[in-house]
Amino acid sequence: MGIMTNKQRGVSMSGFLVAVVILIFVAIAGMKIVPSYVEDKTIKSKLEEVAHDPELKNAPVHEIRAAFSKRVAISNIANVKAEDIEVTKDDGGITLSASYSVKIPLVANVSLLLEFNPSSTK
Repeated sequence: MGIMTNKQRGVSMSGFLVAVVILIFVAIAGMKIVPSYVEDKTIKSKLEEVAHDPELKNAPVHEIRAAFSKRVAISNIANVKAEDIEVTKDDGGITLSASYSVKIPLVANVSLLLEFNPSSTK
């Protein structure tokens, strides 16, 4: 009859440390990336508000851009200016769109470039 040996199972200390470093990197990247997506959602909602404003239906382009500018100033949006908005009028409706990018520095000389194209829907 042989003696049964118990084999230890689990994660080694070095494996645990690698997992922790990866988890910390992902958490830091997430904390830097999430605000850009929140800002994009806010810009899209402001474009929708302006596009669906009945008072601006027949307004000239400069008034539409001024209305957008007022709305984003309240929300503290810095990545999109009124001049960046493309205004399209068709069939009595207005479609607004923008295109912008955000560069997020991650670590040392490593950055992440996010490109956004929000627009209002009809």
